[in-house]
Amino acid sequence: MTTTPRVALFRALGAVMETLPERVDVALARSIASVLGRRDKVRRENLRVNIDHALAAPGTHASEELLDEFVNRGFRSYGQYWAEGAKLPGLSKSVIYERFSIAEGLEHLREGKQRGHGVIIALPHMGSWEWGGSFLNSVGLGMTAVAEVLEPPALFEWFREKRESIGIRIEPLNDRAGSVLLSTLRRGEVVGLLCDRDLQGNGVSVEFFGERVTMPAGPATLALRTGATLVAAACYTGPSRDHFAVITPPIPTERSKRLREDVTRVTQALSRELEGLIRRAPEQWHVLEPRFTS
Repeated sequence: MTTTPRVALFRALGAVMETLPERVDVALARSIASVLGRRDKVRRENLRVNIDHALAAPGTHASEELLDEFVNRGFRSYGQYWAEGAKLPGLSKSVIYERFSIAEGLEHLREGKQRGHGVIIALPHMGSWEWGGSFLNSVGLGMTAVAEVLEPPALFEWFREKRESIGIRIEPLNDRAGSVLLSTLRRGEVVGLLCDRDLQGNGVSVEFFGERVTMPAGPATLALRTGATLVAAACYTGPSRDHFAVITPPIPTERSKRLREDVTRVTQALSRELEGLIRRAPEQWHVLEPRFTS
């Protein structure tokens, strides 16, 4: 596969981040992201609107000063996410395990695995989901995830190779992804799905932070069809170089009406759990695209 200048740049930056001394890599990445965050007016405004929804009650707004502080922290957090993600392939399972200060609700995953129908982890773009997936690998759970296909294809394959080196099996978001995930769950394994953005534009309408948005139907549909345990989870950065995860209790997925109605009901319940996870650390919600129509 041909290596383009863009792919070569990512490979070079990744190699630099992997070899930089501890703390230097994160400090550099946070500084660069902070500068870019001040210059990129469009993404800054997108992040501002998104964080405002997470900070304020529906129909209200956070103060300008508070928003400025959280948006600045948001870009620094995003830089740290990339730096620490680049470092992951060079870390041992024991180091990754040691850097998890807590995994609240891990028993929900273990109990779901024991049931034998698989586990679906619904994830927002919070903190560092790759650290969470790598932690699951370190405790013997593993995870298969679906990722947006990047252009050019060589760039996606590079990201895929890096994530699979830390124990996260990556499937591209395409027409084949659904059947792969069904097979994974039927083997009783763990699936992770980033689901706070409707990338394909065919999701279901739910209320999210007081507004109507569309959310992917995948997590609910898979759970309803397979009987898999469905939980929401987020992996947060901090304190310092450590991380911690929060896993919610299972979301009820019993069939009660027509499939479409059940999918909407379960997706709405999932959206409520995602709200709670995001509100724990709004500055770590790394969504720089428009999420709310207002």
